[in-house]
Amino acid sequence: MRLLRTVAVAAAAIVTSALAAAPADAHGKLGTRSLATVLTADTSGFDRNGGDYDILTAAVLAVLEAKPSSAVGVLTDGRTALTAFIPNDRAFQTLVADLRHTKRLPSERASFTAVAGLGIDTVESVLLYHVVPGSTITRKAALKADGAALPTAAGSTVKVDVYGYWWKRVRLVDADRTDRDPRVIRFDVNKGNRQIAHGIDRVLRPIDLP
Repeated sequence: MRLLRTVAVAAAAIVTSALAAAPADAHGKLGTRSLATVLTADTSGFDRNGGDYDILTAAVLAVLEAKPSSAVGVLTDGRTALTAFIPNDRAFQTLVADLRHTKRLPSERASFTAVAGLGIDTVESVLLYHVVPGSTITRKAALKADGAALPTAAGSTVKVDVYGYWWKRVRLVDADRTDRDPRVIRFDVNKGNRQIAHGIDRVLRPIDLP
């Protein structure tokens, strides 16, 4: 967890420049519904459904409440093009279990409490590591991007690994070399808009956790 806090310090200085430097695409035909609108539409709160995004939503709201000017706020501006890789609740539960060196998954509420306990700057940095600003990357485009290094809003990159013969799948290679990389399990959330997301089954890790 101490290593995760280090990420926040390193990322804070480059978040703004990463967003500003991102290339702009032509989005005249795309809508402007934000990903924040999509996430907050689910009002069920913490539950037993590991496939939705309650913990992610709570983390985004917590960052914006503590830091209203955070770069995470780009998720609320549907006019700004971006692609986000969004971990489901089970992904966050798995992360917390790994940090605790246990195989027992905590509840969603306990998982959020543990994540928030890392500090708001760390949560902000991890969230930004899941955002690729400036580009609306659809499933079709992702499947053609094998080997691409995607620049994230945290200032570092995530590598795209397209694998499979008959059925193409996408894996994201993060900075943690000792744990399984996240896989895309749901494509094109909010398709047709400038902001698009793809659901993943692990939290992207910006450092190599012990």
